[in-house]
Order: sequence, then C-alpha cells, then structure tokens
Amino acid sequence: MASNTEPKMDIIAQCLCKGHTFTASISPSSLPLEASYCHCNSCRHVTGAMYSCDAPWPGPHEAVLDSTLARYDFTQNVTVMFCATCSSPMFFHEHYENRAESLGVFIGVLANHPIDNFVKVVDHIFVEDTIDGGATPWLIDINADGTPPKLWKGRMNTTEELEAPWPAVKSLMKAEDKAGPDLIPLQCHCKGVNLKVRRMDSEFLKMKDSGKELPWFINPENLKHMCGFDPCDSCRPMFGVDMVHWTFVLAQQVEFAENTGKPFPADTLQLKEAISSADRDPRLGTLSLYASSPDVQRYFCSRCSASVFYAVDDRPEMLDVAAGLLWAPEGARAESLLAWELGSVIGNAGDVKGGWREKYVKAVRRGAEKWRIQRGYPKSWRRINAEKERPELLEDFKDLQVE
Repeated sequence: MASNTEPKMDIIAQCLCKGHTFTASISPSSLPLEASYCHCNSCRHVTGAMYSCDAPWPGPHEAVLDSTLARYDFTQNVTVMFCATCSSPMFFHEHYENRAESLGVFIGVLANHPIDNFVKVVDHIFVEDTIDGGATPWLIDINADGTPPKLWKGRMNTTEELEAPWPAVKSLMKAEDKAGPDLIPLQCHCKGVNLKVRRMDSEFLKMKDSGKELPWFINPENLKHMCGFDPCDSCRPMFGVDMVHWTFVLAQQVEFAENTGKPFPADTLQLKEAISSADRDPRLGTLSLYASSPDVQRYFCSRCSASVFYAVDDRPEMLDVAAGLLWAPEGARAESLLAWELGSVIGNAGDVKGGWREKYVKAVRRGAEKWRIQRGYPKSWRRINAEKERPELLEDFKDLQVE
C-alpha cells in the first residue's frame, strides 16, 4: 500500500499527434497497472490490431470525460474515446446503468516509463473469437514477474478458462492445408471502411516461373504475404497497443466491397488525392488520413477510429494493411494469406529502449519463436537471409532450437 509520504510519479497518456495529453499522478508502489487484453472480433476491428489492451486509468476522470476526444459507441454500455485528428484510441468509457462509471486507458498511448513492472497483463479474454488463438501464443510469458496471464474463452471469471497455447498445437490444421478465399474482407468495426483484399497467387506464380522478381513481401515458397511485428512510437499510439502487426499488399489488390463503377485507386498517390477530392467516391466511406510526416499517410476510420493503411509516397504501388481488420474464415491470423515473421528480429525496437517495453518486445519475440518451433513452422525466408548475413542472430534462441 502506498504511503502518504511516498514520492509521486506521473503517468502520461498521449495520442500520436499530441493533440490530447492526460496525466495521472500515482505512487510507484501502486504499480503495476493491471491490463486486460481482449481478442474479440469487435476489438480487433475497432483498433486494426490483433487485440485491444487497457488498464484502469488512475488519473482524474473529469479531465478525460470533459475533453474534446471523439466518441464512438462501441456497445450500448461502452464508448471508445479517440483523437479525431490522428485516430489514436485513448480510453474505453464504461457506463453501465447498475455500476459505477469507469475509464480504461489504452496501453499503447502510455509513455514508456523505465520501470520493469509498469504494466502486468492479467487476462486474455474472448480468445475463442479468434478461432486460431490469434496473437495469444506469443503473449503468455510477457510479464516482468513471470506470472502468465489467464486465458478465457469469453469474459473473465464467467467463462471457461483455457490452457495455453489455445487451441492446442496438435489440434490446429497446418495453414498450408487450408485454401483461403480469393477475396478477403477488410472491414473496420462500424463498416464505414468496407473493402476486400484480392489474392494474386496465380499472378505471383507466373512472375516466379518467368524469373521475374516478386514483391519483397511475398514469400517465394508459398506466395503468402509477410506479416510483421512493429512496436514503433508512431504505430503504437495509433492502434492503442504495444505491438502492431502490419501485412503488405499491392494497391491493385485492394477492391471496394461494392465492386461496381470505378476501381479502388491504383496507387497510394491516387488514394491520397481521392480522399480529399470534391468528387469523392462514396464507397471510400469513412476512410480518412493523418499525415504523420510530409510523405507518410496513415489511413483510419473517422467514425470508429480503426487504423487501416500506412502509405509512403516513394512506394506508391504498395500499402501496409492492419492485420486485425482481415476477416479470414480460418481465424484471426489469416494464415491462408499471411506468413508471420515469427522469431525474426523486430524492427523499430530501438523506440522502446530504456523503458518497460524493451523487455516486453524481447518477450514477445521469444514467445513467437517458441510457438513457431512447437508448431513446426519453418523460419521465414527473410529471417534465413538475415541470419546468413548476421550469424550472431542464431545465438538469440539457442536454448530453444530444435532444428
């Protein structure tokens, strides 16, 4: 219990564009913040991430509730409060009739304090919604004190507690044995963004057979799209989580769900122009953008806040896609389409150095590698090439290796 004389520390929650900043003054002894990860279909599609994560906000509620944050009615009793400029989800506001109001802060918008036990994940909820376990296999051994979070089929304490990893590795069908649909829905929670991603396996196969170079994000063995791990300081607050998962497609693979009339913009330069056009295509729906740099566009749903795309002007043919928005029949990991970079060096990890997220990122990478080995998946082609150039990387998981 914190004493009245204990020095206080400030916890800062801030959106990507820094238009909204909230501060809570707490005693260090009251840490860690106890967070819950929700893997339900709704949370994935309201963030664009593979889950949402929040903890009770220890600061004054009035400052948040009286703020100019945009609001989206997530459910009848829960509102998402987000920045309308950059789309960073900042708070869940729960307002049930028969209980006190509460505020949960999205962990991804919190500053990276240099305290190992700053956040402790206590629960993974609605894991069954993922069908395949989603990101949970590499989110088990992530707490500084070594305590694993509990996995729940649905709500915590009222549904079945699951054993990790869930589902059991032996019960999972190999991803390569699953044929995915030719068109995979890409939707935010409110469906204001309603698109589809078209598979191009036959086109990529022709390129490969003719000796042409495949796009760098296409696995040359199975023609799946790379899906990476990203904890950078820009993506993190925009999704509200500490680890973002991007996959990559050619702009020509994106289609409107109502595919009549003009096609989806052929490249990102045309997309940027189409968003602000006076003659805007109504099928673009609620898709909006925030330019986090002069040549970078971050696309999101202006109504429910979900992150959708990342685009850079010097590669107009390509879009980064928020993996959490895909609706694949085999499960949240969409493994008929995606090749996950399990155990690979995580890019932009320099952003988390010196804070509690540094150990978190290392733990997630190790968890992903452990699960890759249990699952019998091969290393990604990009990882193999990296380890050839940097043999020291082979030492990272020497105690786990079975290959």
